[in-house]
Amino acid sequence: MPEENKITRKPLIIIAGPTASGKTSLSVRLAQAIGGEVISADSMQVYRHMDIGSAKVTEEERQGIPHYLIDVLEPTDEFNVVVFQKMAKEAMETILSHGHIPILAGGTGFYIQALLYDIDFTVTEEDSGYRDELTALALREGPQALHRMLKEVDPASAAAIHENNVKRMIRALEFHRSSGKRISEHNSSERQKESPYNFLYYVLTMDRALLYDRINRRVDRMMEDGFLGEMEELRALGCRPDMTSMQGLGYKELLSCLENGTSLPDAVDAIKQNTRHFAKRQLTWFRRERDVRWIEADKNTQDEILRRIQMDMKTAGMTD
Repeated sequence: MPEENKITRKPLIIIAGPTASGKTSLSVRLAQAIGGEVISADSMQVYRHMDIGSAKVTEEERQGIPHYLIDVLEPTDEFNVVVFQKMAKEAMETILSHGHIPILAGGTGFYIQALLYDIDFTVTEEDSGYRDELTALALREGPQALHRMLKEVDPASAAAIHENNVKRMIRALEFHRSSGKRISEHNSSERQKESPYNFLYYVLTMDRALLYDRINRRVDRMMEDGFLGEMEELRALGCRPDMTSMQGLGYKELLSCLENGTSLPDAVDAIKQNTRHFAKRQLTWFRRERDVRWIEADKNTQDEILRRIQMDMKTAGMTD
Protein backbone atom coordinates (compact mmCIF):
# COMPACT_ATOMS: atom_id res chain seq x y z
CA MET A 1 0.00 0.00 0.00
CA PRO A 2 1.50 3.44 -0.92
CA GLU A 3 2.59 5.36 2.20
CA GLU A 4 0.41 8.42 1.48
CA ASN A 5 -2.61 6.13 0.98
CA LYS A 6 -1.97 4.35 4.27
CA ILE A 7 -1.78 7.59 6.21
CA THR A 8 -5.14 8.86 4.91
CA ARG A 9 -6.87 5.65 6.00
CA LYS A 10 -8.48 5.39 9.41
CA PRO A 11 -6.13 3.90 12.03
CA LEU A 12 -6.86 0.59 13.74
CA ILE A 13 -4.74 -1.41 16.17
CA ILE A 14 -5.60 -5.05 16.84
CA ILE A 15 -4.52 -6.94 19.95
CA ALA A 16 -5.45 -10.59 19.41
CA GLY A 17 -4.40 -13.96 20.71
CA PRO A 18 -5.66 -17.08 22.41
CA THR A 19 -7.67 -17.05 25.61
CA ALA A 20 -5.63 -16.24 28.76
CA SER A 21 -2.74 -14.67 26.80
CA GLY A 22 -2.96 -11.21 28.41
CA LYS A 23 -4.90 -9.23 25.78
CA THR A 24 -7.06 -7.34 28.26
CA SER A 25 -4.33 -5.75 30.36
CA LEU A 26 -2.17 -4.96 27.32
CA SER A 27 -5.03 -3.27 25.45
CA VAL A 28 -5.84 -1.07 28.47
CA ARG A 29 -2.20 -0.05 28.94
CA LEU A 30 -1.87 0.64 25.21
CA ALA A 31 -5.01 2.79 25.25
CA GLN A 32 -3.56 4.80 28.14
CA ALA A 33 -0.26 5.24 26.31
CA ILE A 34 -1.58 6.32 22.90
CA GLY A 35 -4.97 7.89 23.59
CA GLY A 36 -7.04 4.91 22.53
CA GLU A 37 -10.40 3.33 23.25
CA VAL A 38 -11.11 -0.40 23.20
CA ILE A 39 -13.58 -2.42 21.12
CA SER A 40 -14.13 -5.98 22.34
CA ALA A 41 -13.86 -8.71 19.70
CA ASP A 42 -15.33 -11.35 21.98
CA SER A 43 -18.52 -13.26 21.25
CA MET A 44 -19.47 -13.68 24.94
CA GLN A 45 -18.46 -10.42 26.67
CA VAL A 46 -21.14 -8.70 24.63
CA TYR A 47 -23.75 -10.29 26.93
CA ARG A 48 -24.93 -8.88 30.26
CA HIS A 49 -24.94 -11.21 33.31
CA MET A 50 -22.09 -13.27 31.81
CA ASP A 51 -19.14 -11.84 33.70
CA ILE A 52 -17.24 -14.69 35.33
CA GLY A 53 -17.31 -17.29 32.56
CA SER A 54 -16.40 -14.80 29.83
CA ALA A 55 -13.52 -13.33 31.89
CA LYS A 56 -15.14 -9.97 31.20
CA VAL A 57 -12.95 -6.93 31.76
CA THR A 58 -14.06 -5.35 35.04
CA GLU A 59 -14.61 -1.63 35.69
CA GLU A 60 -11.45 -1.65 37.81
CA GLU A 61 -9.43 -3.31 35.02
CA ARG A 62 -10.70 -0.75 32.48
CA GLN A 63 -9.03 2.05 34.48
CA GLY A 64 -11.33 4.64 32.97
CA ILE A 65 -10.69 3.60 29.36
CA PRO A 66 -13.96 3.44 27.35
CA HIS A 67 -14.82 -0.09 26.20
CA TYR A 68 -17.34 -0.93 23.49
CA LEU A 69 -19.38 -4.08 22.72
CA ILE A 70 -19.41 -5.15 26.36
CA ASP A 71 -22.69 -5.64 28.26
CA VAL A 72 -24.85 -4.50 25.34
CA LEU A 73 -27.11 -7.56 24.82
CA GLU A 74 -29.25 -9.84 26.95
CA PRO A 75 -28.18 -13.52 27.08
CA THR A 76 -31.39 -14.43 25.24
CA ASP A 77 -30.43 -12.22 22.27
CA GLU A 78 -28.87 -13.48 19.04
CA PHE A 79 -25.32 -12.35 18.28
CA ASN A 80 -23.29 -13.20 15.20
CA VAL A 81 -20.52 -11.84 13.01
CA VAL A 82 -22.89 -9.62 11.00
CA VAL A 83 -24.21 -7.92 14.15
CA PHE A 84 -20.66 -7.61 15.48
CA GLN A 85 -19.40 -6.00 12.28
CA LYS A 86 -22.16 -3.37 12.34
CA MET A 87 -21.67 -2.56 16.04
CA ALA A 88 -17.87 -2.45 15.72
CA LYS A 89 -18.01 -0.05 12.75
CA GLU A 90 -20.28 2.26 14.75
CA ALA A 91 -17.91 2.07 17.73
CA MET A 92 -14.95 2.93 15.50
CA GLU A 93 -16.69 6.06 14.21
CA THR A 94 -17.47 7.13 17.79
CA ILE A 95 -13.86 6.62 18.88
CA LEU A 96 -12.47 8.48 15.86
CA SER A 97 -14.90 11.35 16.52
CA HIS A 98 -13.27 11.67 19.96
CA GLY A 99 -9.90 12.07 18.24
CA HIS A 100 -8.78 8.73 19.66
CA ILE A 101 -7.40 5.53 18.13
CA PRO A 102 -9.58 2.38 18.03
CA ILE A 103 -8.02 -0.71 19.61
CA LEU A 104 -9.75 -3.96 18.70
CA ALA A 105 -9.01 -6.55 21.39
CA GLY A 106 -10.15 -10.15 21.55
CA GLY A 107 -9.71 -13.72 20.44
CA THR A 108 -12.54 -14.24 17.95
CA GLY A 109 -10.49 -14.27 14.75
CA PHE A 110 -13.48 -14.42 12.40
CA TYR A 111 -14.91 -11.24 13.94
CA ILE A 112 -11.57 -9.45 13.63
CA GLN A 113 -11.30 -10.51 10.00
CA ALA A 114 -14.85 -9.33 9.28
CA LEU A 115 -14.09 -5.82 10.50
CA LEU A 116 -10.53 -5.58 9.20
CA TYR A 117 -11.40 -6.49 5.60
CA ASP A 118 -15.01 -5.21 5.68
CA ILE A 119 -16.25 -8.63 4.53
CA ASP A 120 -19.60 -8.65 2.74
CA PHE A 121 -21.96 -11.07 4.47
CA THR A 122 -24.97 -10.36 2.27
CA VAL A 123 -27.02 -13.48 1.59
CA THR A 124 -29.43 -13.46 -1.34
CA GLU A 125 -32.53 -14.09 0.75
CA GLU A 126 -33.35 -15.51 4.14
CA ASP A 127 -35.16 -18.82 4.36
CA SER A 128 -36.30 -19.14 7.97
CA GLY A 129 -38.05 -22.42 7.16
CA TYR A 130 -34.80 -24.02 6.03
CA ARG A 131 -33.01 -22.64 9.10
CA ASP A 132 -35.68 -24.10 11.39
CA GLU A 133 -35.36 -27.42 9.56
CA LEU A 134 -31.59 -27.49 10.09
CA THR A 135 -31.94 -26.46 13.74
CA ALA A 136 -34.43 -29.26 14.34
CA LEU A 137 -32.11 -31.74 12.63
CA ALA A 138 -29.22 -30.71 14.89
CA LEU A 139 -31.37 -31.14 17.99
CA ARG A 140 -32.72 -34.49 16.80
CA GLU A 141 -29.58 -36.14 15.42
CA GLY A 142 -26.82 -34.00 16.86
CA PRO A 143 -24.59 -31.35 15.24
CA GLN A 144 -22.64 -34.10 13.47
CA ALA A 145 -25.58 -34.47 11.06
CA LEU A 146 -25.12 -30.86 9.92
CA HIS A 147 -21.37 -31.38 9.67
CA ARG A 148 -21.91 -34.34 7.33
CA MET A 149 -24.26 -32.26 5.14
CA LEU A 150 -21.75 -29.41 5.02
CA LYS A 151 -18.92 -31.77 4.13
CA GLU A 152 -20.86 -32.83 1.03
CA VAL A 153 -21.52 -29.32 -0.31
CA ASP A 154 -18.57 -27.35 1.08
CA PRO A 155 -15.65 -29.50 2.31
CA ALA A 156 -13.46 -26.47 3.02
CA SER A 157 -16.04 -24.98 5.39
CA ALA A 158 -16.57 -28.35 7.04
CA ALA A 159 -12.83 -28.53 7.71
CA ALA A 160 -12.73 -25.00 9.13
CA ILE A 161 -15.90 -25.06 11.26
CA HIS A 162 -15.96 -27.17 14.41
CA GLU A 163 -18.79 -29.69 14.35
CA ASN A 164 -20.26 -28.23 17.55
CA ASN A 165 -20.59 -24.76 16.02
CA VAL A 166 -24.20 -25.17 14.90
CA LYS A 167 -24.74 -21.48 14.08
CA ARG A 168 -21.85 -21.28 11.62
CA MET A 169 -22.71 -24.61 9.99
CA ILE A 170 -26.31 -23.47 9.48
CA ARG A 171 -25.12 -20.19 7.97
CA ALA A 172 -22.82 -22.03 5.55
CA LEU A 173 -25.61 -24.41 4.51
CA GLU A 174 -28.06 -21.50 4.14
CA PHE A 175 -25.58 -19.62 1.99
CA HIS A 176 -25.09 -22.61 -0.30
CA ARG A 177 -28.82 -23.19 -0.64
CA SER A 178 -29.68 -19.55 -1.37
CA SER A 179 -26.74 -18.68 -3.63
CA GLY A 180 -25.59 -22.02 -5.05
CA LYS A 181 -22.06 -21.05 -3.97
CA ARG A 182 -19.73 -22.22 -1.24
CA ILE A 183 -19.37 -19.76 1.61
CA SER A 184 -15.71 -20.81 1.97
CA GLU A 185 -15.01 -19.55 -1.58
CA HIS A 186 -17.01 -16.36 -0.97
CA ASN A 187 -15.13 -15.62 2.26
CA SER A 188 -11.80 -16.47 0.64
CA SER A 189 -12.39 -13.92 -2.13
CA GLU A 190 -13.53 -11.35 0.43
CA ARG A 191 -10.32 -11.90 2.41
CA GLN A 192 -8.26 -10.97 -0.63
CA LYS A 193 -9.65 -7.45 -0.44
CA GLU A 194 -7.38 -4.73 0.80
CA SER A 195 -8.25 -3.46 4.25
CA PRO A 196 -9.86 -0.01 4.33
CA TYR A 197 -7.81 0.75 7.46
CA ASN A 198 -4.25 1.74 8.23
CA PHE A 199 -3.82 -1.11 10.69
CA LEU A 200 -1.34 -2.90 12.92
CA TYR A 201 -2.36 -6.48 13.77
CA TYR A 202 -0.65 -8.06 16.78
CA VAL A 203 -1.15 -11.60 18.08
CA LEU A 204 0.10 -12.56 21.53
CA THR A 205 1.57 -16.01 21.92
CA MET A 206 3.57 -17.89 24.53
CA ASP A 207 4.99 -21.30 25.34
CA ARG A 208 2.16 -23.84 25.00
CA ALA A 209 2.73 -25.44 28.42
CA LEU A 210 2.62 -22.02 30.07
CA LEU A 211 -0.54 -21.05 28.16
CA TYR A 212 -2.29 -24.28 29.12
CA ASP A 213 -1.30 -23.80 32.76
CA ARG A 214 -2.74 -20.26 32.67
CA ILE A 215 -5.96 -21.64 31.19
CA ASN A 216 -6.29 -24.32 33.88
CA ARG A 217 -5.65 -21.83 36.66
CA ARG A 218 -8.10 -19.35 35.14
CA VAL A 219 -10.87 -21.97 35.09
CA ASP A 220 -10.16 -22.85 38.74
CA ARG A 221 -10.35 -19.15 39.62
CA MET A 222 -13.67 -18.79 37.76
CA MET A 223 -15.15 -21.64 39.78
CA GLU A 224 -13.89 -20.07 43.02
CA ASP A 225 -15.45 -16.75 41.96
CA GLY A 226 -18.91 -18.31 41.57
CA PHE A 227 -19.17 -19.42 37.94
CA LEU A 228 -21.69 -22.15 38.79
CA GLY A 229 -23.90 -19.62 40.58
CA GLU A 230 -23.70 -17.33 37.55
CA MET A 231 -24.86 -20.22 35.35
CA GLU A 232 -27.77 -20.96 37.70
CA GLU A 233 -28.86 -17.31 37.47
CA LEU A 234 -28.67 -17.41 33.66
CA ARG A 235 -30.78 -20.53 33.62
CA ALA A 236 -33.35 -18.74 35.81
CA LEU A 237 -33.37 -15.91 33.23
CA GLY A 238 -34.51 -18.44 30.61
CA CYS A 239 -31.24 -19.37 28.93
CA ARG A 240 -31.44 -22.65 27.00
CA PRO A 241 -28.75 -24.85 25.42
CA ASP A 242 -29.69 -23.79 21.86
CA MET A 243 -29.08 -20.07 22.49
CA THR A 244 -25.99 -18.35 21.09
CA SER A 245 -24.90 -17.18 24.53
CA MET A 246 -24.91 -20.74 25.83
CA GLN A 247 -22.43 -21.89 23.17
CA GLY A 248 -19.68 -20.11 25.10
CA LEU A 249 -16.90 -22.14 26.68
CA GLY A 250 -17.77 -23.04 30.24
CA TYR A 251 -21.41 -22.11 29.94
CA LYS A 252 -22.38 -25.12 27.84
CA GLU A 253 -20.48 -27.50 30.12
CA LEU A 254 -22.03 -26.10 33.32
CA LEU A 255 -25.49 -26.03 31.76
CA SER A 256 -25.04 -29.72 30.94
CA CYS A 257 -24.01 -30.25 34.56
CA LEU A 258 -27.23 -28.59 35.79
CA GLU A 259 -29.58 -30.16 33.25
CA ASN A 260 -28.09 -33.55 32.44
CA GLY A 261 -26.55 -34.56 35.74
CA THR A 262 -22.90 -34.33 34.68
CA SER A 263 -20.75 -34.25 37.82
CA LEU A 264 -19.20 -30.88 38.62
CA PRO A 265 -15.58 -32.19 38.61
CA ASP A 266 -16.20 -33.75 35.17
CA ALA A 267 -17.72 -30.49 33.92
CA VAL A 268 -14.73 -28.48 35.18
CA ASP A 269 -12.30 -30.92 33.53
CA ALA A 270 -14.27 -30.60 30.29
CA ILE A 271 -14.11 -26.78 30.48
CA LYS A 272 -10.32 -26.92 30.87
CA GLN A 273 -9.86 -29.41 28.04
CA ASN A 274 -12.24 -27.61 25.66
CA THR A 275 -10.62 -24.25 26.43
CA ARG A 276 -7.16 -25.66 25.70
CA HIS A 277 -8.42 -27.08 22.40
CA PHE A 278 -10.05 -23.74 21.60
CA ALA A 279 -6.79 -21.88 22.25
CA LYS A 280 -5.03 -24.22 19.84
CA ARG A 281 -7.68 -23.53 17.16
CA GLN A 282 -7.37 -19.78 17.78
CA LEU A 283 -3.62 -19.90 17.12
CA THR A 284 -4.20 -21.98 13.98
CA TRP A 285 -6.62 -19.33 12.73
CA PHE A 286 -4.24 -16.43 13.39
CA ARG A 287 -1.40 -18.23 11.59
CA ARG A 288 -3.51 -18.17 8.41
CA GLU A 289 -4.05 -14.42 8.58
CA ARG A 290 -2.11 -11.88 6.54
CA ASP A 291 0.04 -9.07 7.94
CA VAL A 292 0.09 -10.42 11.49
CA ARG A 293 2.86 -9.34 13.88
CA TRP A 294 3.55 -12.00 16.51
CA ILE A 295 4.51 -11.06 20.06
CA GLU A 296 5.95 -13.58 22.50
CA ALA A 297 4.17 -12.40 25.63
CA ASP A 298 6.21 -14.66 27.91
CA LYS A 299 9.54 -13.34 26.63
CA ASN A 300 8.78 -9.61 26.60
CA THR A 301 7.56 -7.32 29.36
CA GLN A 302 4.47 -5.22 28.70
CA ASP A 303 6.67 -2.11 28.69
CA GLU A 304 8.81 -3.66 25.93
CA ILE A 305 5.70 -4.62 23.95
CA LEU A 306 4.25 -1.11 24.31
CA ARG A 307 7.49 0.46 23.09
CA ARG A 308 7.48 -1.83 20.05
CA ILE A 309 3.87 -0.97 19.19
CA GLN A 310 4.53 2.77 19.56
CA MET A 311 7.54 2.51 17.25
CA ASP A 312 5.44 0.59 14.71
CA MET A 313 2.73 3.27 14.94
CA LYS A 314 5.26 5.95 14.12
CA THR A 315 6.52 3.96 11.12
CA ALA A 316 2.92 3.42 9.95
CA GLY A 317 2.21 7.15 10.09
CA MET A 318 -0.31 6.88 12.94
CA THR A 319 1.68 9.20 15.19
CA ASP A 320 4.24 11.94 14.70
